[in-house]
Amino acid sequence: MTSNAAATDVAVLGGGCFWCLEAVYLEVRGVLSVQSGYTGGQQPDPSYEQVCTGATGHAEVVRLEFDPAVISYRDLLEIFFTIHDPTTLNRQGNDAGTQYRSVIYYQSPEQEATARQVIAEMAVVWDAPIVTELSPAQPYYPAEDYHQNYFAQHPLQGYCAFVVAPKVAKFRKTYGSRLK
Repeated sequence: MTSNAAATDVAVLGGGCFWCLEAVYLEVRGVLSVQSGYTGGQQPDPSYEQVCTGATGHAEVVRLEFDPAVISYRDLLEIFFTIHDPTTLNRQGNDAGTQYRSVIYYQSPEQEATARQVIAEMAVVWDAPIVTELSPAQPYYPAEDYHQNYFAQHPLQGYCAFVVAPKVAKFRKTYGSRLK
């Protein structure tokens, strides 16, 4: 039996609080789904409270399902490097700890090669060294339901208004042609 469904791909990215990345990628044309979650650590099926301690080794990430015929993995990474600071080790703004590290979990050798190339290109854009980790895919665990689509549900909440909203605005200004 043949399928008429379009081929999709997956990207897993960590760049600080997952609410920020999720809010931006939900607006990207070609991104079919965005899910906040955890990966990169030792503990199976961790809770948000456990990840927040920094003891699980997990990072807050987003798992993107995207249509590569509409948006390339390279373009997703270029957006990633625009909406977070890849030069701060284990920190984004006031969010500090290994759970907030800048990290790309590649799903294939092709994604790894693309990520290495984009990181090298970004090294000349940023004034400080890029500290973004590049790691093979690890077991992924979805975050709790209340974290999903958080910004859309709580736009006036303090963190959303002062941290997430400016990143979404920067994306819209820089990548207006990529909006859904």
